[in-house]
Amino acid sequence: MTTSLSRYGDTMRRIAAPAAVCAAVLVASGCGGASPAAESQALTDGATFTFNIDADPGNLDPQAAANSWVQQLGRFGYDPLVQIDANGKILPGLATAWAVEGNQVKLTLKKGVTCSDGTPFTAANVATNLAWVADPKNKSPLLGVYLPAGTKATADDTAGTVTMTAPRVGSFVLNGLARLPMVCGKGLQDRKALAQGMVGTGPYTLTSVAANDQYVFTKRDGYTWGPNGLSTATKGLPQKVIAKIIPNPTTAANLLLSGGLNAATLIGPDVKRLQAANLFTAKMPLLVGEMWFNQAPGRPAADQSVREALTRAVDLTQLAKVLTSGAGTPPTTLSSVVPLACQGDSVGSVLPWHDLEKAKQLLDKAGWVAGADGVRAKAGKPLALTLSFNTAFGTGISAAAELATKTWTELGVKITSKPQDTSAINGALFGTGDWDIAWVGVGASSPDQLVPFVSGPVPPNGTNFGHIENAAYSTAAAAAAKLQGADSCDSWLKAEAKLVGDVDVVPFANDVIQTFGKGAQFENLGGLVPTSIRMLAS
Repeated sequence: MTTSLSRYGDTMRRIAAPAAVCAAVLVASGCGGASPAAESQALTDGATFTFNIDADPGNLDPQAAANSWVQQLGRFGYDPLVQIDANGKILPGLATAWAVEGNQVKLTLKKGVTCSDGTPFTAANVATNLAWVADPKNKSPLLGVYLPAGTKATADDTAGTVTMTAPRVGSFVLNGLARLPMVCGKGLQDRKALAQGMVGTGPYTLTSVAANDQYVFTKRDGYTWGPNGLSTATKGLPQKVIAKIIPNPTTAANLLLSGGLNAATLIGPDVKRLQAANLFTAKMPLLVGEMWFNQAPGRPAADQSVREALTRAVDLTQLAKVLTSGAGTPPTTLSSVVPLACQGDSVGSVLPWHDLEKAKQLLDKAGWVAGADGVRAKAGKPLALTLSFNTAFGTGISAAAELATKTWTELGVKITSKPQDTSAINGALFGTGDWDIAWVGVGASSPDQLVPFVSGPVPPNGTNFGHIENAAYSTAAAAAAKLQGADSCDSWLKAEAKLVGDVDVVPFANDVIQTFGKGAQFENLGGLVPTSIRMLAS
């Protein structure tokens, strides 16, 4: 959604398809687990859990934003219809039973679920949620990602059932519903109330908002419908949760070590000193190096030859090494949020690899000729491009950007580096359109969730921020969507290969993002799991 565009970055870093990887993006039992010392500690009630986010999420409406931090904060206040565990198993959520038959999904709701304002959560509420997201005029970035396009829903409040029908429910419809937050009646009636508030069935209520500073949540009494029947009476759940906005990773690391935070998600040089402190760690493999191009009409990267030249000019293996401080691994799919619906390799055999001379030849053939100053130009217009990257990835991404900028300059490109935070990058991608190359990750757990980001309507009417028009991909994706579950994976991976081969998306680095904990332990599965947090007695 990440879009998370990527989770540590939405997440969406990840735009968020609104989409994370231990099995392969974020965790159960931290995917890394607690240290033996932490596991043996007693739990305590009434405590406050504080964690970091790197940018203010802005509008908190969970169905109107692709920002990964909106999705993360929303997990405290909202529940999905079904849950999904680290192994990809679908579990009860607000729905206790479900059936997928043809182009229909029928869900039976749990009885006794209430909203944060005390009103009952009904089947009619579910149908209204689905209708709002499905209505194109609302421009929900979740449409086509977590909910099939053309969805219609009917409710039977007496039976407590909802039936959703779509022209095509897609390969992984339940995986999508596991990521789709449900809003309660008051919020459905007044969407403006959701901008700086939450009206949901989740385990916490949003009780305080200080923009660009912190968001405070308070535990609900009487919540009994969490994963596997968990309730808020569970020993060790924090009474309050504070999400503090801390753009600087070193500051976040210092606060964690000093006790100012209970959890911090970090990459970069600060990781080593946190590892040395023997803290609880939840590990989350994540696609952190992913290159996108602005292919809008009139932009140089609309030409495949330019995209391929830019890609071949840089040594992607070296970029990955610099970005991840040597810890990275080559991506194999465009999905990165655990649990992955499809394992395999849609990247390795089709990604254009390093060949600077070939890159120069491609630009020459495309008419971008080097002038006396070394800068290439075409019809009197210089090849001037901007590289936008997310500063939340720390010094590693800055160093990698410096290396890429140096190489592209040698290629004859007049390149301008634009370090930005998550909000600024999302604003450019989905708003102004003022960008050429972007290093962001779009987080998804299943390949069908990527479709709206790589095809279809462009901003402001859609989420295809790169203005990608790849007919071969669209045809292959449509064929894959007719298949269900694991039977569709080969077809989906072949579709993804069309995007990578045509240099529409260039994945080049996976890394293991670590969320460190002090005084608490937790799980991280596509984001921090609120009901998994346990406060430890000092």
